[in-house]
Amino acid sequence: MTAHPGPIVVLGDVFLDIDVDGHCERYSQDDAPIVDVTTTRYRPGGAGLAARLAAGDADEVVLVGGFANDHAGHQLRALLEPYVQVIAVPLHGSTVCKQRVRADGRCTDSDEPVVIARCDSGTGKVAPGPIPTDIDSVLARASGVLVSDYGRGMTAHPQIRGLLRTLAPRIPVVWDPHPLGSLPIPDTAIVTPNRSEALRLLDSASTIRDTSTLARLWSAHAVAVTLGPDGAYLCGAEFPAGLRIQVPPGCRAPEGVDICGAGDRFAAAVTVVLAEGESTEPAVRHAVSAAADFVGNGAASSLAEPEPPLGNTMVEVVGWR
Repeated sequence: MTAHPGPIVVLGDVFLDIDVDGHCERYSQDDAPIVDVTTTRYRPGGAGLAARLAAGDADEVVLVGGFANDHAGHQLRALLEPYVQVIAVPLHGSTVCKQRVRADGRCTDSDEPVVIARCDSGTGKVAPGPIPTDIDSVLARASGVLVSDYGRGMTAHPQIRGLLRTLAPRIPVVWDPHPLGSLPIPDTAIVTPNRSEALRLLDSASTIRDTSTLARLWSAHAVAVTLGPDGAYLCGAEFPAGLRIQVPPGCRAPEGVDICGAGDRFAAAVTVVLAEGESTEPAVRHAVSAAADFVGNGAASSLAEPEPPLGNTMVEVVGWR
């Protein structure tokens, strides 16, 4: 596969992430911590975060994702459209929102904000049905594709899987999997599970060195298991003995820092570098460094914004209900 001009396409499930920060100095009568909220900030999650991160590395990024025709869905588009082109696939149900409540103060024994609760809502899933015709044309122009699977039906759509199957032999397709998601298509350039996702697919006695089995299971050219502060483990036909890639000296983040979105940063970085024509090992080394830098600079929270003005985001998409 050789590089050619064209967009990076990120395809997958999109969420709205909300960071609620405040101080916690007291408890209610039923012993629940009381958070005095100081800020509420919003950011795209899932494939939306991956696309937003890829936009920092590539000139043109297109996000193909499921969007509901509701207030949170419109907020998501307002957060994304200044940075990436959005092609919305109908999401049946409501936008999935993940709200992290963080606090400092006496109740948390910390001077820095720590997560004390996460509240998830939303029922949305992509179901089989018509998809926008723009998807065909944008994938035909793509220089690389990142599939960001979060188990909400996007990667199970039969027409989308068919399009990806035709692309994988021609351009790099990177697959970031999810335990509730779909199997990667054959000929994927790299599959990027984290340690727990990879090991749960093997027997209980398996170690990280046994994850080479997954490359054969998925008919993937390579598997890069992300290991957090320990870098990544690269395996596959080209790496029969496996290759551990460490975080460069000086880039390792302190223990206990927020790592939210590190896997998305890794997957986005490896996709862009592969699309530029680089080979697998240098692409993974670059992605390990990029993910470490991302964590060291505040991780996903560094991209959070005040509630965006919605403007003219309420557009009709075929199949919305």
